[in-house]
Amino acid sequence: MSQPSFIESLIPIRQMLRTCRTGKNELKFADSTGMEMTGGRVLLTALIFRRLLHRNLGADEKNVGLLMPTTVYGVLANLGLALDRRTSVNLNYTFGLDTINYCIHHADIKHVITSRRVLDRFPDLKLDAELIVMEDAGKTVTLFDKITGFIDAYFTPIPALERVFGLHRVSPDDVLTIIYTSGSTGTPKGAMITHRCIAENVKAFFHHLDLNSTDTILGSLPLFHAYGYTTTFWLPAMSEVKGVYHFNPLEHKKVGEMARKYRCTAIPTTPTFLRGYLRRCPKEDFETVSTVICGAEKLPGDLIDAWDAKFGYRPAEGYGTTELSPVVSTNVPKGRRPDYRDWLREGTIGRPLVNLQARIIEAETGDQIIDGIPGMLQIKGPSVMAGYYKDEDKTNTVLKDGWYTTGDIASIDTDGFIRITGRLSRISKIGGEMVPHILIEEAIEKIINTVSTPETETDTGEVRIAVSAVPEERKGERLIILHRNLSITPEEICKLLQKNGLPNLWIPSPNDFFQVDLIPLLGTGKLDLCAVKELTETVVKKNRK
Repeated sequence: MSQPSFIESLIPIRQMLRTCRTGKNELKFADSTGMEMTGGRVLLTALIFRRLLHRNLGADEKNVGLLMPTTVYGVLANLGLALDRRTSVNLNYTFGLDTINYCIHHADIKHVITSRRVLDRFPDLKLDAELIVMEDAGKTVTLFDKITGFIDAYFTPIPALERVFGLHRVSPDDVLTIIYTSGSTGTPKGAMITHRCIAENVKAFFHHLDLNSTDTILGSLPLFHAYGYTTTFWLPAMSEVKGVYHFNPLEHKKVGEMARKYRCTAIPTTPTFLRGYLRRCPKEDFETVSTVICGAEKLPGDLIDAWDAKFGYRPAEGYGTTELSPVVSTNVPKGRRPDYRDWLREGTIGRPLVNLQARIIEAETGDQIIDGIPGMLQIKGPSVMAGYYKDEDKTNTVLKDGWYTTGDIASIDTDGFIRITGRLSRISKIGGEMVPHILIEEAIEKIINTVSTPETETDTGEVRIAVSAVPEERKGERLIILHRNLSITPEEICKLLQKNGLPNLWIPSPNDFFQVDLIPLLGTGKLDLCAVKELTETVVKKNRK
């Protein structure tokens, strides 16, 4: 089979129709539950599910929620929605219930598609939406559904299918998915990712790594993460690459078994998960893998060396954000393409994808910086989001003249390689998860306010808490709490944070609380983030001695 032409790639679901029809007898998707599907079977099942959705969803329901594991079922649910011209909203099940329901209300979601596996894992899940359970929906399939689906999947001309389903009327700038990300405001923001965003990011990533029909991608990242959604779902759906899934990246041995069973060649993952595979998986599990691309956290040099020593090749570091669909840049592993030496420089996040522009500006003035001097990293190109759903103010804050302001401090060398040197955004990436500083500050302030005494209260409204972070080898970053005089111990605060339902990754250690004389503020009364970062590094360094 020849490599895909991507002629119709601006509409991912139209490309999927052609890819699955062309590879109707070839394995397309498989997962650890034992499900294996050829391209034809994927097309047949997705078309049938599209019919079920069309019957069960209102004509005016544009946004539809999903709580699906990273399995073939999760892929099919997303494909069925795209075929029915709906906007998918893969909900982050690591959020607390209140936050999930906030996203449901914010996105005007009436139905959430889920599976028995999710309901068994979260028995107390009470969503403010009606559930459509995949396994139950499957029991309502009629003989007519099966016959119609079979004819459409294997015989109806693809252009005719597109007209019947109205896919020919889909614009590349229509929203394909909304992905919620916790931002510096402390509440989730819904990044509107268009058909063009996904198509262009898939196409550029595909060619950047010189992928082809012999490649099999191993996916264990959640579908609610942009990295997993784009690189392990849509990339194989749109190309002749195969997709293999396991729903839990922390089940290291099972991930390794899937890599060995299906002779996977490429793995998009995070350094945290990679360390688990390094410790718990034998060399044979990854003997066919040649391409590991790590995102979400800094890829430490010692991890690269240790992986190379055990498995015989070096993982590569990449970079992206949800708002950029998400891949911005990546190093190309040795031997992945003939000119890999021009695209590999360890210690950097690689060179940008061919359809993206990167520049460095002075954060205060907006003036462009050259000659490798660090500043604010901005990205422009077709994979930049359309904006935040129902939030024009936050959109205008990060998007200006087509340039997206990442919040990361970086430099670009003369060969185009980007090096991240710091982060101004109020988010830490811990274990691959986004941890918002403001929500932690608010949770601690709420606790402090309930136990405050006259001795600890201030009349001036001074800020008493600032959350920051420092690099940490094992999980990427470590939360640091700077505080004024408190009426409750750090140990008590951490226990109450856990009791109040804060996610474990968001709860700092009592040893990471440091009392300071003053929390640095700007003249506007807001935190001076640069000064907070400098103070954090100073107190942590001082206490290490």
